[in-house]
Amino acid sequence: MRVFVPSETSESEKRVALIPESVKRLVGLGLEIVVESGAGAASYYLDDDYTAAGARISSDRAGEIAAADMVLRLSKPSMEEATAQKSGSWSVGFLDPFNEGELIGKLAESGVTAVSMEMIPRTTLAQKMDGLSSQANLAGYFAVLKAAERLNRILPMMMTPAGTISPARVFVIGVGVAGLQAIATAKRLGARVDAFDTRPVVEEQVKSLGAKFVKIDLGEVGQTDQGYAKELTEEQKEMQKAGMAKVCAQSDIVITTAKLFGRKAPMIVDERMLSGMKHGSVVVDLAVESGGNVEGSKLDEEVVTSNGVRILGIGKLECGVAAHASQMYSANLYNFIEHFWDAESKTIKSDLSDEILKGCVITQGGSIVHERFAK
Repeated sequence: MRVFVPSETSESEKRVALIPESVKRLVGLGLEIVVESGAGAASYYLDDDYTAAGARISSDRAGEIAAADMVLRLSKPSMEEATAQKSGSWSVGFLDPFNEGELIGKLAESGVTAVSMEMIPRTTLAQKMDGLSSQANLAGYFAVLKAAERLNRILPMMMTPAGTISPARVFVIGVGVAGLQAIATAKRLGARVDAFDTRPVVEEQVKSLGAKFVKIDLGEVGQTDQGYAKELTEEQKEMQKAGMAKVCAQSDIVITTAKLFGRKAPMIVDERMLSGMKHGSVVVDLAVESGGNVEGSKLDEEVVTSNGVRILGIGKLECGVAAHASQMYSANLYNFIEHFWDAESKTIKSDLSDEILKGCVITQGGSIVHERFAK
């Protein structure tokens, strides 16, 4: 089975789908790995490293995509490359299937088995393949570093002969994978951390990291079977904003991580809340790519409000630590392939009765097979 790893085409994308360590393990399973020349350079994995791991380096991107049995990416393919893949081949990456109906149609027409890494089920067995969680973990970490860089004060408390410096206050909104890592990182750096989530069930996790859980009575709330927070009513959203405004006003850093799977991110921090924050405070919007949690945030820009609040809307924050982000995503892909690898036939099993494949395979055999997108 021939696997091709192309370079990512977006200028902001610094990651690579496979690192040399995973290449070596896949070659050991019996796969042929071809890597586009320079694919790993932005994350410090060089062509010589891939060659040493057993891969072949190629500069013929179009030819390799057409010949490959499987193409491993981070970003979704272009329309042209989706059409160029041969029938029966696999395309694996972050497809953004809720917003890419036309692309999904092209992959189906081409007879490609398309796997959307966003759709990997959140189950114990599939946890090692969950690229969405592995990257969110690093985004949460890097969000704290970027905020600390832009804040004109230190995070930890310091007792010096010149006086005592109070710890900075960090408020994390949304306690999923990214939020938990942001809490842990801010605590390690010495900040005082508050956190809020619409799911009361996460309070214990927040406290276990040494942070304070902010309680706001919203009435009936809950989470989906995949562990995501359910969307709030308009009345609940206003109650939430009123409760959070008080915490934002005393915070030096606010990090928002709330996303609704497959839908526009909810607006959580509005202009009224921003106007009550301290001059020089920093807000990091981790949901900026899907519409943003913060009013006025802009993708890949820093916006300063009239009262001096800095809003950082950095897309793909995990790319700021591309070497480890690539390592983790590469491990997710290796685990996916290894789990479904048939050593006798030297192919990937594609039986959609399997719960993991049923959850993440969008197209197969010329059709859109995932029940959420088939209509």
